[in-house]
Amino acid sequence: MKRLQVWMPLLFSVVLIAGMFIGSALRQNVPSSRGIFNSGKRSVLQEVMDLVNLKYVDKVNTDTLTEDAIQAMLAHLDPHSVFIPASNVEEINEDLQGNFEGIGVEFFIIDDTVHVTNVLSDGPSDKAGLQVGDKFLKVGDSTVTGKSITGDKIKNFLRGAGGSKVQVTILRNGKQVSTAITRGTIPLYSVDASYLIDSTTGYIHLNKFAGTTYEEFMKAMETLEAKGMKKLIFDLRGNGGGILTEATDIVDEFLDDERLIVYTQGNRSEKMEYHCKRPGLFEKGKLVLLVDESSASASEVVAGALQDWDRATIIGRRTFGKGLVQEQYDLTDGSALRLTVARYYTPLGRNIQKPYNKGREAYNEELAQRYMNGELVNGDTVTQHTGPAFKTRKGRTVYGGGGITPDVFIPFDTATFSSNVYVLFDNQLFSKFIYIYYQQNKAYFDQFKSPADFARRYNDTRTAWNSLVAYAGKSSVNVQNVPDRDKVEVEKRIKTWLARQIWRMEGYYEVSNSDDTAITRAMEEMKK
Repeated sequence: MKRLQVWMPLLFSVVLIAGMFIGSALRQNVPSSRGIFNSGKRSVLQEVMDLVNLKYVDKVNTDTLTEDAIQAMLAHLDPHSVFIPASNVEEINEDLQGNFEGIGVEFFIIDDTVHVTNVLSDGPSDKAGLQVGDKFLKVGDSTVTGKSITGDKIKNFLRGAGGSKVQVTILRNGKQVSTAITRGTIPLYSVDASYLIDSTTGYIHLNKFAGTTYEEFMKAMETLEAKGMKKLIFDLRGNGGGILTEATDIVDEFLDDERLIVYTQGNRSEKMEYHCKRPGLFEKGKLVLLVDESSASASEVVAGALQDWDRATIIGRRTFGKGLVQEQYDLTDGSALRLTVARYYTPLGRNIQKPYNKGREAYNEELAQRYMNGELVNGDTVTQHTGPAFKTRKGRTVYGGGGITPDVFIPFDTATFSSNVYVLFDNQLFSKFIYIYYQQNKAYFDQFKSPADFARRYNDTRTAWNSLVAYAGKSSVNVQNVPDRDKVEVEKRIKTWLARQIWRMEGYYEVSNSDDTAITRAMEEMKK
């Protein structure tokens, strides 16, 4: 989606949580705390907890006290050292691993009914015959309709060990259908989209750096090269990071010889260098990298290396500024500690971690401050870099101490919606409408055979707008008389979100990119 204004407040508040994790590897076998600390001597903290548990006048939840104590301690460290409760560890690890065990569907709860909105191609549900538009009635012996059903409940019902079976009853075209689904490994793809913009220019968008990212990236690159790709637009906008080695493996495909990609070093961590180690798949082709203020961590490793070696033109806005490395340690109760152990440095020696010496609150508000001081609109020249300047071999000036500054600036779109339109996106009304509208008009949309065909020929967004007005009105959201500029923007989103409904993220980006300022500027760069 081009205009991020709908999510700007959300972006500022969740960007730290949305993928700022980075480590030298996904630590599945890190020693527990007992393996690290084996002196047998109790800490003062443990003594206090024991006394509270044994002597305190009222009954207390010592687990909550322990977690609060840990959080208070970590608050004195950097903003990226975090405690992960046991209940959250599995989900977080799944995202880093790049997969989980389940049945392979996306769903919405509409009118107290679970609707299947997407079915993973060749996944467990696809093999069992589930279709978009099916409605879940029962999972096993449990009824999954009614006001009590929630997204978390249905996920718990549907997920389970790979190879296990779950019996489901669905409603399809007014008839009940029962089928057994054998759960399997469901990929959480890192590559959202990869396609040719023209006969020689490829496009790849990565949403994170997880355990399968490099493998996915290589498949995408090989497919595009087989189709004639000579130039590449590599899009890391919105990519909050992930596993460092996945990022360095990808950079290795763009740089020759044994060039330094990044190095890490900490007070108690020895210097570790990551160099190119194999012939790259794309060492010579024209390369543009797209970044923005939510490109962080591993994304900045990629941007920093390619900029330092003058390998790519960086287009967008200054990146987040996270130059700290975390390792995850599993704790005895199933929780985990993600602890900052080192800083990473670009090949020229830049550490692009932004300052955090004013506390976590100021750190968390730094992106909002960029918006307020005009940097996101007017460029990075309105602010003063906190780190030293460096020179690349070709004489470009690059900076440390606060993100990667792009070579070409693209301003943030500050246009805002009226409050009624904002509500459409704030409570999933718009997403649900897109699914319902597609289902009601599926025969019409079947005429479009590809995202490119859809981008060219689908122009009937005003009809969809009128349907949206009626649908929103049922939820007491009145968008009947919003300004024309709002209608135009919403109609653009109708088109891109319909493309996502039909072709998932591949379709979304291909249609969205046809009207994207950064893509247009990248294509101009390719002609130089």
